[in-house]
Amino acid sequence: MPTIHLTETVRDALQGIPGFVPTEKKMAYTQSLLKVGFDCVDIGSFVSPKAVPQMADTEQVIHNLDFTESKSKMMVLVVNEKGAEKAAGIPQINRISFPYSVSPTFLYRNLKLNTSHALEIVRNISTAAYATRLDFIVYLSMGFGNPYGDAWNLDLLKDAVSDLYQLGIRIMPLSDILGEASPDRIFSVYNTLIPLYPDVEFGLHLHTKPSESYAKLDAAYSAGVRSFETVLNGLGGCPFAADEMVGNLSTQDFIMYCDTKQIPLTIDRTALEKSIEIAAGLLL
Repeated sequence: MPTIHLTETVRDALQGIPGFVPTEKKMAYTQSLLKVGFDCVDIGSFVSPKAVPQMADTEQVIHNLDFTESKSKMMVLVVNEKGAEKAAGIPQINRISFPYSVSPTFLYRNLKLNTSHALEIVRNISTAAYATRLDFIVYLSMGFGNPYGDAWNLDLLKDAVSDLYQLGIRIMPLSDILGEASPDRIFSVYNTLIPLYPDVEFGLHLHTKPSESYAKLDAAYSAGVRSFETVLNGLGGCPFAADEMVGNLSTQDFIMYCDTKQIPLTIDRTALEKSIEIAAGLLL
């Protein structure tokens, strides 16, 4: 059975919490996650603290963590070359990500960029990332549809994937930030892309109501997706997507799905329970 790659997204959990979470709490939470055995931990971002004040202490958090016994890769999100350069100078970081979008409206809403400028930044970052030691992940937000009135169809999505592929991008998680994608749409998208680009890792970054997560996960898994991003307790959401945020796919719901389908996971469940307790305390 193909291996599941699981990323726990601390960044997405925290950026949706109103009120600044103290650095010490973030460190304790993230440190606990390093013991669980996730393939990757999305630890934070290097963006303007004015835009996302919750992430202002990402570098401080990283420098105060003990990575001795952890095999998890560390990832941060960046939105420009300056952020990528900063990440490259921190040895604990293995991966950087960039939030591209199929929707021009959301791309501008999220990053104040048009499509051509965003692709230029991706090109510049990819050149620098691959010249060093960093994996470069590019998200395709609005990968399953467009709620902003922009055109969306599979051909437009394939064009976006082609643009990124030509820039050397081989890890492209698709995201449904508003939780509007149906299981049928999810299956159709991956069933189209995965055969076209067998050397690309098309992951799933899902915002969803808990009651809808099983059917959506099943659609993605059935279409061949083996890379998933989750958040303990379904915390978080994108603060730039809509007036009301939709929570992330819960790590617990994902594990329940895998257990039901008898899909093996290499995680320490005792350590996971401790992390779940700490995650609950982030809102206090």
